[in-house]
Amino acid sequence: MLKVENLETGYGETQIIHGLGLYAAKGRVLAMLGRNGAGKTTTLKAIMGLLPAGRGSIAFCGREITRRKCFEIARLGIAYVPETRDIFPSLTVQENLALAARLEPAGERRWTIARVFDFFPRLKERRDNGGNQLSGGEQQMLAIARALLTNPLLLLLDEPTEGLAPIIVRQIYEKLAELKAEGLTMILVEQNFGFATSLADDVCIIGRGQAVWNGGPAQLRADRGLKARWLGV
Repeated sequence: MLKVENLETGYGETQIIHGLGLYAAKGRVLAMLGRNGAGKTTTLKAIMGLLPAGRGSIAFCGREITRRKCFEIARLGIAYVPETRDIFPSLTVQENLALAARLEPAGERRWTIARVFDFFPRLKERRDNGGNQLSGGEQQMLAIARALLTNPLLLLLDEPTEGLAPIIVRQIYEKLAELKAEGLTMILVEQNFGFATSLADDVCIIGRGQAVWNGGPAQLRADRGLKARWLGV
């Protein structure tokens, strides 16, 4: 579904990604792992069109998207849940969702506000609360729900468990597992090693702005040297 080849990008004159390549297969979850500063978030932003690619190619469903604008990429069927969540604090939960629900889906319209409320009952309870009145876990649920309302073909998730209590982490895991069971393709950036490797079908380790290892989660869990070298686990 997504193929990145020889990607180079960064911030201004600071290059972060150096010839990175990765592949995300349809209907599977790809976990992108690596130490802080390795370039994981930068890669997601480049895929989403939030950062320009200096060199390389990004293809989505066989279509080149390397030079497309962010809103065009979203319309093609990629949704992004940023680490910062970026919900609108002055709008209610209902209003945050209504904005996303207005977008025309790239694929089948399977997600509606009613279905989102069934999927995240806590959001239904808090539907009239402002974004700034939500807990961290509720904000994360809202960020994921808003992305789902675009009915994406590919969902990008950047550190969805960061700063959340263990019970909320478990709830987020269960919801992402449900999405996986439905066949939604996902790319997951996550520091929680157990969370990421138990959810993922495939793993790509990013180190120094490059993809340094690709394989399965079981293979990675069994290789202590690999984990110590690139993940510090």
